[in-house]
Amino acid sequence: MTLLQKANAQIEKNINTYKTAWDAFFETRDPNAINTDSFDEQVTVVTAEGNITGIDGFRDYYNNYLTGFSDAEFNFIDIIGQGDQLVKHWNFKGTHDGEMFGIPPTNNKVDISGTTVVLMKDGKVLQEQDFFDNYSFLMQLGLLE
Repeated sequence: MTLLQKANAQIEKNINTYKTAWDAFFETRDPNAINTDSFDEQVTVVTAEGNITGIDGFRDYYNNYLTGFSDAEFNFIDIIGQGDQLVKHWNFKGTHDGEMFGIPPTNNKVDISGTTVVLMKDGKVLQEQDFFDNYSFLMQLGLLE
């Protein structure tokens, strides 16, 4: 196997690990799908309010989407990779019928798309940073006019 073939095989493995973990999270609605099988213990989510590091904090952060949207539907549009980096293009839909990040339910439907930049380490997710139109998200929730 050439060096390029090994690199491509690792990228495919990273994509499969990543996709399998997030599919399990949303399909089973089980926050414990975020675990050390697929995520580094020091996994970090980069946010505008500051980084959240550690698997428990990471799990709690993303669990807001499960508690806030009982019908959460998450779809991968595409995932591409280079080296230890992945870029995920995604779509999220749901009805805001539960508390999310301290925001009481609005019962509004949302439909947003965005991208996530992912850093992998030793075949596990080490860092994520989401990019999406937060203004549109808040408008759909009915929190802005």
